[in-house]
Amino acid sequence: MLNATSAPTISYYDYIIVGGGTAGCPLAATLSQNASVLLLERGGSPYGNPNITNLAKFGAALSDPSPTSPSQRFISEDGVINARARVLGGGSCLNAGFYTRASPEYIRAAGWDGRLANESYQWVERRVAFEPQMGPWQSAVRDGLLEAGVLPNNGFTYDHIKGTKVGGTIFDRAGNRHTAADLLEYANPGGLTVLLHATVYKILFATKARPKPVAHGVVYRDASGAKHRAYLKRGLKNEIIISSGALGSPQLLMLSGVGPAQQLRAHNITVVLDQPMVGQLMSDNPMNAIFVPSPLPVEVSLIQVVGITQFGSYIEAASGENFGGSPQRDYGMFSPKIGQLSTVPPKQRTPEALAKAIELMNNLDQQAFQGGFILEKIMGPISTGHLELRTRHPEDNPSVTFNYFKEPQDLQRCVEGISTIEKVIDSRPFSKFRFDYLSVPQLLNMTASAPVNLLPRHYNSSQSLEDFCKDTVMTIWHYHGGCQAGSVVDHDYKVMGVDALRVIDGSTFNVSPGTNPQATVMMLGRYMGVNILKERLAKEDLAN
Repeated sequence: MLNATSAPTISYYDYIIVGGGTAGCPLAATLSQNASVLLLERGGSPYGNPNITNLAKFGAALSDPSPTSPSQRFISEDGVINARARVLGGGSCLNAGFYTRASPEYIRAAGWDGRLANESYQWVERRVAFEPQMGPWQSAVRDGLLEAGVLPNNGFTYDHIKGTKVGGTIFDRAGNRHTAADLLEYANPGGLTVLLHATVYKILFATKARPKPVAHGVVYRDASGAKHRAYLKRGLKNEIIISSGALGSPQLLMLSGVGPAQQLRAHNITVVLDQPMVGQLMSDNPMNAIFVPSPLPVEVSLIQVVGITQFGSYIEAASGENFGGSPQRDYGMFSPKIGQLSTVPPKQRTPEALAKAIELMNNLDQQAFQGGFILEKIMGPISTGHLELRTRHPEDNPSVTFNYFKEPQDLQRCVEGISTIEKVIDSRPFSKFRFDYLSVPQLLNMTASAPVNLLPRHYNSSQSLEDFCKDTVMTIWHYHGGCQAGSVVDHDYKVMGVDALRVIDGSTFNVSPGTNPQATVMMLGRYMGVNILKERLAKEDLAN
């Protein structure tokens, strides 16, 4: 890894990958075996940062709003506060660590070769996936799911199977996180250059005397603001590949002149290709949760168990002092500093309101945070939104709308998911981890009125679960779309209408894979790297 300030002003490579994230790292490692690769990452290194590497510190990176944070906060137009990665290893440096594959049906629908997909998952798993150690609280959630009818018991597996299972984790037995950046250990060092703090401003296209535009280079700036250019070497198979995530990839295409022409002209961007579907069909899987205080101490755990229901909701859980036991009181996924719970009207998104919410949390009795959250996320989702540019600066967040619960089926799945969580809370295996005097409606009220959000609460137990879902919607950071396969890229992930340019990451997904996308995003990086090298070798054989 090198700081981009040390890079030459002009350089040449066979492949230039923009984004050293969950897909970009395995892709770069694979391509480096037979080609020269430049991997450009706008963030820094994950190594040596305990907020990334230590399980007990989960939430600290997400609640750090500083310019050097590995997490960049954004607020969707729906009002839900969210985060995007800004670090080598991408979202795998920030997430709750759950590792699970996509279903065979998903793989078939994506048009992937099942055998190569399986080999690619295994390639990833040898470096970053582990079986979690199950503690009493997570075990009680598992047994409660089984009693609630989320059957059968599938034990520990990476596979996506209906019923209740223990999934993998990217945290090892010592609680250390292993990220997509670790997959760079597979790389050929002689074939790979990794530049940190390298922000790509645009992709360069050659357009003269060509049937369609051809990507041939990128412009990027280092941390000091100095401009660099990297170009593709001459060669029929050389390409630029964008792996900047569901926000970054459509944003970079637009900044480079590929996108809805009217929007590009509004920002004085020269239109290279009018592609109205760039930034469209954005989705975020809505998450809703119930906090359950416990009379007994509980283990620190992130997502380990999942109930994969028949009706299309996934039930998961997290517990322990990462929700309040640490001196920082970061409260994990539910920190007021992250500001996730509920929708926040623009006029109420003030530093003062946030400070008040944090103060309320800090004044709560420690026992209020002895317990955990049982949450549900819906599959899909069916509801979609869109992304638009705000400015021409690549470090600025674009405007994104997810339209949570716009489709009635999404809302119905949430209601059924919350109903299943209620059954888990009321189950015999879970009974020792809840107070008898707190009914499920009271727990719903507590969750809906908790000061982890900036909204006045109106929920009471006489209101509907539909209202609870809408009032307490938050992100689980599984947003996707914007460069979807079939509308922006073809099924080889080549951007339609231009040459020598692909997008390989979660922005190409139509629905989120499995119960957590990270395993499949890493797999896709490896899978496409292998396919691209096969294409390259076949072309070289023909040329010879």
